[in-house]
This record gives sequence, C-alpha cells and structure tokens, in this order.
Amino acid sequence: MAFYRLSRGRIGGRLWNAPVLILTTVGRKTGKKRTTPVLYLRDGDRIMIVASNGGRDQEPSWWTNLQHDHHAEVRIKSEKRKMIARKASEEEKSDFWPLLTKMYPAYSDYQRKTKREIPVVILTEESR
Repeated sequence: MAFYRLSRGRIGGRLWNAPVLILTTVGRKTGKKRTTPVLYLRDGDRIMIVASNGGRDQEPSWWTNLQHDHHAEVRIKSEKRKMIARKASEEEKSDFWPLLTKMYPAYSDYQRKTKREIPVVILTEESR
C-alpha cells in the first residue's frame, strides 16, 4: 500500500484490470485504523465495493468494521474522501452485480463457493 500512496495509485492502482482503492476503517475491537486495498466500481458520486473475502464463509474484517462504524476513508490515486458505507438493497445489488462481475468475473465464483450472500457495499461521500 505504500507504493500505492507514494505513486498516487500508478503502482497498485489496478488488479486484473480492475481499479483498486485503499479503504480505511476503524477496528471494532481495537479502535485502530485498518487499511486494505479493495476493487471498486464508480456510479456517479457513489462507489461500489464487494465484501467477498475471496468467497470465504467469513465476512472480510473491513465489512464487519463498517457494520459497527459506517464511517470510512477512501483513497483513489491521490484523492482522499471521507465516506459513509451501507449495504446495497436487493434491488441495488441486482442492478450492480452484473457490472461488478463483468469488471471482476471471480465474484461470481466466490458467490457460488460460499454459503453466505456476498454483500455489495455502497460508499457515499460524507456531508460536509
């Protein structure tokens, strides 16, 4: 992630031709900031991310943290934004899932692999 920050996203800004952002959440147990790279898709001012955890039955820690505290910070290239996270509705997920799996086809494999429903998470900018 240091290369991503130092290069303003030129290094590490894409994975399998999908764009990558750096997501920072607050640990629900520790209260410490936790940072992880995540694939994303933009829809206007909204950003869609997928809590797939590689198709594991356990949710990714960042999603568990966001369910406890909806506030997050996102870095896309050199741009930093404070965001609010929420789980997409079933209707929103059905709209965005085809676009997300087109961007990163492994998401379909991950959904088949796990017993849980993989959530799509919508990030919107915090009101100033």
